[in-house]
Amino acid sequence: MDIEILEMSERKVSFILKDSTPAMANALRRTILTDIPKMAIDKVEFHLGPIMVDGREYESITPLFDEIIAHRLGMIPVPTDLKLFCKQSECSCGGEGCPSCTIMYSLNKIGPCTVYSGDLIPLGDPNLKVKDEFIPIVELADGQAVLIYTIATMGRAREHVKWQVANGVGYKYAPLISIDAKKCKHCEKCLNECPKHVFSGDTKKITIADPLKCTLCESCQTFCQPNAISVKADDRNFVFSFETDGSMTAETALNKAVELLSGQAMSLSGLVDNF
Repeated sequence: MDIEILEMSERKVSFILKDSTPAMANALRRTILTDIPKMAIDKVEFHLGPIMVDGREYESITPLFDEIIAHRLGMIPVPTDLKLFCKQSECSCGGEGCPSCTIMYSLNKIGPCTVYSGDLIPLGDPNLKVKDEFIPIVELADGQAVLIYTIATMGRAREHVKWQVANGVGYKYAPLISIDAKKCKHCEKCLNECPKHVFSGDTKKITIADPLKCTLCESCQTFCQPNAISVKADDRNFVFSFETDGSMTAETALNKAVELLSGQAMSLSGLVDNF
């Protein structure tokens, strides 16, 4: 099994999983979706009572219930460095919470204003500030204020979706497209009927311009009267793509998923050998 990268950016990746099986492709998809660990806000403490700012008293209240605000805070992508942090239950601190397993943020705003994710201030390393700074949390009216302290811990999406790193994780069979030059009459119907513009050419020659764009809809094959075009699905190669929420790069997420899947396979192999 090999991986060929087609596109790699900070938050998005597409690649070909080669010489594999549908079962392994789906296992990789599920690992990317549910098993990659990340940091997310898990505990939220709201200050109760009046808040004094520059001699003026503000009421610690918002138009939303505290539970809704806590949920929104939990869904904000928190920067995650897998080399720096570990799961709280596995930390040397015994689960009490330390800089190796938790990140603390404070949020202190007075109205009137819109409270955004960028208003979360990390207590410690400034590099842990949330990257997506304009995720709205709540609207404060004049005289209203919020003072919140939060704790982010590491988890996996199988426990709660707030720990889900990747979204839009999907794959398709790699297409196998061929043109029979002896049958092709260069009628250009395939050029017009293909919704993804896989083919290019003219009345002299038709070529396959970008086979990976093919969705296996077989429109070209249907409208090609002499049956010069053949479209099949390759069940040994798969075209993958996904995006991350910004908590980590797409490259880091992919490497971690492959590492986890490989470790699970080795563990299962060991159990079978010892049976």
